[in-house]
Amino acid sequence: MRFMFVGDSMTIGRAGDYSWRYRMWQHLSATGEPFAIVGPRHTLYDSEAGAPVSTHYADPAFPADARRHLAGWGEGWLHMAPVIGDAVADHRPDVLLVSLGLIDLGFYTDSTQTAANVRAFVRGARAANPRVRMVLLPVIPNIRAESDAPFAAECARFNSLLAEAVADLDTLASPLLLAPRPASYDIHTDTYDGTHPGPTGEIKLAGTFADTMHRAWALGRAWDVAA
Repeated sequence: MRFMFVGDSMTIGRAGDYSWRYRMWQHLSATGEPFAIVGPRHTLYDSEAGAPVSTHYADPAFPADARRHLAGWGEGWLHMAPVIGDAVADHRPDVLLVSLGLIDLGFYTDSTQTAANVRAFVRGARAANPRVRMVLLPVIPNIRAESDAPFAAECARFNSLLAEAVADLDTLASPLLLAPRPASYDIHTDTYDGTHPGPTGEIKLAGTFADTMHRAWALGRAWDVAA
């Protein structure tokens, strides 16, 4: 089984992070089942350089071939929809693990436009692989949503539209799953700045993807790392 992580700054991570990708790699490795992590990128974002040029993962033993991804700091559905087809064609993932949307709503598009980009993303991925599976994570409102009511409303509306898109686009050949927000996820304790996951947040994000795949597809096993 070949997995590709698709995401924004929460997924690429910054220099010195483990990243939730690392937590998922640990979990998949523990299942004993063969897998590969694929994608065109492998670095973390370097805040000082202002570019994704860092290879300084918190665990230097994180294997180079497991660091692969399609994630970018400041990138959202708007940016990934046009490139996902080529990425799927080139790297042949069986499963896309996708965490996108917050940056779209915060800077680029409203909820309706963002939902349209979700559908374009799914079309693009399926054009390259009609049997690709996808697990999509809803937007987790960040600290801005606590003081910006219109932004909070857009996050809520997008999550409703995302659920509609998953229901509309799910097929037997190319199933879509909507992962739940981790029940205990707290932006004040599971992130380092109200948005980006710290160590506990990374574990919880990986856990919700793992449990969703296991319940729906019997893929891997239930999450077994205490969060």
